[in-house]
Amino acid sequence: MWFHEQGRVIDDARQKELMQRTLDQAADRIQARPKRVLLLPPDLTRYHSGAGQLTNWLYHMLGPDCEIDLIPTLGQHVPHTPEENRWMFGDIPEERIHAHDWKRSCATYGEVSAEFVRYATDGRVDWPIPVQIHRAVKEGNYDLVINIGQVVPHEVLGFANHNKNYFIGLGGKDMICASHMMAATCGIEDNLGQIITPLRGCYNVAERDYLAEVPDLYILIVKTRDEAGDLNTTGLYVGEDVDTYVAAARYAREHTVFLFDRSLPKVVCAMDGREFKSTWVGNKAVYRTRKVVADGGELVVIAPGVERFGEQDEVDRMIRKYGYKGTPHTLAAYKADPELQDLGHAAAHLIHGSSEGRFTITYAPGKLGREDVEGVGLGYLPLEEALAAYDPDALKDGFNTVDGEEVYFISSPSLGLWSAREKFLDSLHTNLAFAERMAAREPDEPVWQQLIGWNREDLDRYAQ
Repeated sequence: MWFHEQGRVIDDARQKELMQRTLDQAADRIQARPKRVLLLPPDLTRYHSGAGQLTNWLYHMLGPDCEIDLIPTLGQHVPHTPEENRWMFGDIPEERIHAHDWKRSCATYGEVSAEFVRYATDGRVDWPIPVQIHRAVKEGNYDLVINIGQVVPHEVLGFANHNKNYFIGLGGKDMICASHMMAATCGIEDNLGQIITPLRGCYNVAERDYLAEVPDLYILIVKTRDEAGDLNTTGLYVGEDVDTYVAAARYAREHTVFLFDRSLPKVVCAMDGREFKSTWVGNKAVYRTRKVVADGGELVVIAPGVERFGEQDEVDRMIRKYGYKGTPHTLAAYKADPELQDLGHAAAHLIHGSSEGRFTITYAPGKLGREDVEGVGLGYLPLEEALAAYDPDALKDGFNTVDGEEVYFISSPSLGLWSAREKFLDSLHTNLAFAERMAAREPDEPVWQQLIGWNREDLDRYAQ
């Protein structure tokens, strides 16, 4: 890690200074006068991270003599419109912003072996993960590649960002599908909030073996809420190694994972209509709260921008066909349907987005009707009724009483993880066993012993 700041509000002026410091250190460490630079920020579903603003500053600081390309790390999300690019990245010229195409813009450079995957997952997964990413990363002849993004709890990797930018954000179809099915098989609730998951371990191997020559660095953001509920950047980490990610993830776990001594009977989440236009991304509300909603409870998702289920037509069709109806139902469909097998990430999404019958998920979408929503196994609430009952502008983040009923309201569920304490401790024990297994395989890799220590420390801390 080159440098970091954490534990206090890092305002815009200070963030701008840190971006200039980043470029100064990149000049010393990587390339003195870069002529071609590739910027890799998140897409609009991370608008509130502030990464778009950092990207804009970097673009202008690099200056007119530098040729700069920007690729939002979409994964398989829908590409931005010009208007969305302006909203996310400000005045960066549209011609410098390029859409990632997960089916056509990628090349395969190798694989994480089936043997390594089998060991990392304790035998639950036995397929290799192809290392398949956007050609620009390795073949674009860039002097400098800058990854920008937010470290926040994530359903597939434990925490988002770092090399997720490459292997999901710029990943190819085969890599994304193999990765997501691996993570789903390991179990979403065992992934969420873990610093290094089995899939993250595979990505670290892929980066080490296939991207070592890329002249890159990471800028990682952690955002937290103050006592007034305002969202602020309180952690910023810059470097080119795994330690940069780990430092950010350790801080994020302490400040964006919220534990409760009991499960909650009703949780209401509001999803910004400008960011979330499909249940594919809107289901972050499901992922980040599923460990705190009580058995027999209800999760209400107010999603005025949701107009479809999948981000692509073929995935939308699979969601409509099979629905969010639990792991056994999805796995049976996956085994029987070659099209769903070809869209492994869709099968994983159906698993991640199901409550497994444990609680009710009620959607209040702006642009989908009752028949559509109930057809995929979700409850339906008209948006107007949802807004009347649970006005996001009237509710405060946290506990509220609505018509005599206790409601826990979350205005931005994508920015954290909410869990019953017992459930989070269970997942920590599972991750500790993974770390111990990997330490036995790779005794000279220090991160495994470090992970063992961090997990034991947090087991003691969170058990209090």
